[in-house]
Amino acid sequence: MAKRGVAPVLAAALAIAAFAATATSVRGIGVCYGVVGSGLPSKSDVVQLYKSNNIANMRFYFADTDLLTSLRGSGIGLALDVGNDKLASLAADPAAASSWVKDNVQAYNPDVNIKYIIVGNEVDAGAVPVLQAMNNVHDALAAANLAGSIKVSTAVKMDAVINSSPPSSGAFKDASAMSPIVQFLSSNGAPLLANVYPYFAYRDSQGGIDLNYALFQPSSTTVVDPANGLTYKNLFDAMVDAVRAALDKVGGGGVDVVVSESGWPSADGTGATVDNARTYNQNLINHAGNGTPRKPGPMEVYVFAMFNEDQKDGDPTEKKFGLFNPDKTPVYSITFA
Repeated sequence: MAKRGVAPVLAAALAIAAFAATATSVRGIGVCYGVVGSGLPSKSDVVQLYKSNNIANMRFYFADTDLLTSLRGSGIGLALDVGNDKLASLAADPAAASSWVKDNVQAYNPDVNIKYIIVGNEVDAGAVPVLQAMNNVHDALAAANLAGSIKVSTAVKMDAVINSSPPSSGAFKDASAMSPIVQFLSSNGAPLLANVYPYFAYRDSQGGIDLNYALFQPSSTTVVDPANGLTYKNLFDAMVDAVRAALDKVGGGGVDVVVSESGWPSADGTGATVDNARTYNQNLINHAGNGTPRKPGPMEVYVFAMFNEDQKDGDPTEKKFGLFNPDKTPVYSITFA
């Protein structure tokens, strides 16, 4: 998770309010597994922790032999980042992409259920050769007859979207860079991954956003999007549907959105308490079965994050997004099933 700029979504956040929703079914809740912390459990213990808590999917931020080995036969769906440090080499050299796929995908297929290869996490698509790296990784998967089952995508932050109030006005800030990426996703049946954090909009609004609205709790404000008549009752839905609107504007109306990160810190910031973190994350999990006004139905969501990570830089809240402590005890009670 990177530092969050919230200006592009703040106007929308100030205009919309929310209440809690109950899920009926979901495509599987995931949890992001970061390792920038001390005293964390072994990879095999973490896999067992996912299984014992009925966590269906995992996101991991770089290829790791111990983790991939531990995931063999687990049935856990994996969204695997290549790592931002690999983008330049994967873009410049198709052979490097083929080697990466051979070592980290083919070597574990079909024992590890890899769903997505994430090429770039919150990078500037206009400044980094994301699309070329995506193409090379996809071609390597295709050569291995795996492109049909493993999709290549990239993860964007909400700063990539502007004019998000109302949600139907959402547009990509750098449409010229995002348009070919979206066409790639559309051509290959892959979703766009988006890191969606109502917490940061709430924190930076300096009281302008109702806490209940940000937490999926009953609130006094409801907004009807004048362009389509859709009613928004929580910030998360408005943010996700702003991404969907941005996709539509560059010809990607058929591209799905997977929420590749979303969470709430439990300490060290405005509104960052154990109770608020529990409320947000449990409501997020429950809400995922409903989808958004623009696209009702089950959606795929990855909660950030599995552990508190005390070695992270930046804002103190960055260290407090974990669902579990390093000793595997829960920071607070939450149900995934």
